[in-house]
Amino acid sequence: MLATLSNRSTEPELMDDFQGDIHALKRVLDDINNVNRILGGNHITVRSVAHLIQKNPKERYTVVDVGCADGSMLREIARYCRKRHIQVDLVGVDLNTDALQIAESASRDFPEIQYMEQDILELNGVDLNCDILITTLMTHHFTDGQLIGLLRQFSQLTAIGVVINDLHRSRLAHGLFRLFSLVFIKTRTAKIDGLISIRKGFKKSDLIGLSKQLPHMKHSIQWKWAFRYVWIMKPNRPNVL
Repeated sequence: MLATLSNRSTEPELMDDFQGDIHALKRVLDDINNVNRILGGNHITVRSVAHLIQKNPKERYTVVDVGCADGSMLREIARYCRKRHIQVDLVGVDLNTDALQIAESASRDFPEIQYMEQDILELNGVDLNCDILITTLMTHHFTDGQLIGLLRQFSQLTAIGVVINDLHRSRLAHGLFRLFSLVFIKTRTAKIDGLISIRKGFKKSDLIGLSKQLPHMKHSIQWKWAFRYVWIMKPNRPNVL
């Protein structure tokens, strides 16, 4: 299986068509959140959003999380903004009804967060215009052809920038995840999908190739621990730093 790491895998993930009930889904999402907590994956996005906010001061911001799952990322951003008295409206978008139900339940103390059910491949005509659009561990679910169209839509929706946080396709990451999952991951789905996700992840050359399809945007692609890439796209305008 490791030989396939030279190219992005097209394997389906169990979570793409999850067959369990809402309680089983919550256990899997809790597993994924635990991985992000231990390895610091969510902080990559929070820091990137903070940078865009700092460089583009205004009274209030709208941040949209595409593929928000249980809303954990939005709650982290909400906490960051609350501590710094930053006024923000947060919108989570996902197609999974059960995930959105979990998200709404977990976000009862966050009135600044709202959720909407929407297929992200059908965003045309949907009013999701925002200052900052974020997506975490979502882009690897799509083919390069699908991604080009999706990223173009993202670029049209945002005034300040897009923050993409996704996996580095790496033999070392694949091997380390096998060991990590033995100790820190409880559910079979998260263990299996974690390995598939890495095989469907990206090398920097993949992301650079995709970025060339969006010449109207400025691009910054950086490797981050643990085996993540953060790709920030900003409108190619003088007033956007």
